[in-house]
Amino acid sequence: MDYVIFDLEWNNAYDYKQKKGVNEIIEVGAVRLDSSLNICSAYTQLIKPKLSKKLSHRFVDLTGISKEEIAESGMDFERAMDEFARWAGEDAVFMSWSNSDLYVLVANFKRFIGKTTVSFMKKYMDAQRYCQSFLEDCHDQISLAHCAERLDISVQEEELHRALEDCYVAAECFKKVFDERRVDEMVSDCDDDFFGRLAFKPYLITNPVSREYNFNNESFNCPVCSSLLNRTGDLQVVNSSFKTVLSCPRCGKKFWGFVRVKMLYDGISVSKRITQMSKSKSKKYS
Repeated sequence: MDYVIFDLEWNNAYDYKQKKGVNEIIEVGAVRLDSSLNICSAYTQLIKPKLSKKLSHRFVDLTGISKEEIAESGMDFERAMDEFARWAGEDAVFMSWSNSDLYVLVANFKRFIGKTTVSFMKKYMDAQRYCQSFLEDCHDQISLAHCAERLDISVQEEELHRALEDCYVAAECFKKVFDERRVDEMVSDCDDDFFGRLAFKPYLITNPVSREYNFNNESFNCPVCSSLLNRTGDLQVVNSSFKTVLSCPRCGKKFWGFVRVKMLYDGISVSKRITQMSKSKSKKYS
């Protein structure tokens, strides 16, 4: 089995058509490791932005990439991805340092190519999560530079933050802790469901009655006596949550009831919270 480690550099842009911010890919880099973990080829390409009118100061400071360099060596996203696909082939496990690059890649495919799948990617593994699984007492997401330091791999910080250079460092980390059995356990098949989850953007539901959700079906129990509470006030939407007045027919106490509903790829998630009213508020809603 071969392994393709890829890395992306992206610029924060604004999509006026969709009226939202977009991480627009400016550079892609990758290295290919053969079954003996030898680097047998590499790929790097600058991409001409379609949405970014200018490169952010943070992006330029981090990568050193200039508009002049892009104008001279860059190509359209579609053409760059065609070349990348031909270079990478389809018989390898693709990896990136954390899955954030994968999310950005899928989002750019959807925006610029109109596809929610990366057709040439059949298997994927999060290299950051894999390497971190070998490090003791490391619970927070570890940076590439920190991981290399923990694994006694010499890295100059100033050499990072260009796509291809990051790939070489990630490859050294991967090779240092390679375990075929653990790789097999952590590799995911890139089917429609895999890409569907990546492309789906969870959102909060703020309409109390819709095809996906009906607030009238919610019930609340008194936190004092466990009796079923009655709704005695109008429903409000506050900070993307539903808020209502609740009263207990048994103990007579009054409460605020809060419900937050989020649409996820697998369906809705509902979280509830009940807080007792102050005496002054209780009198107001008597």
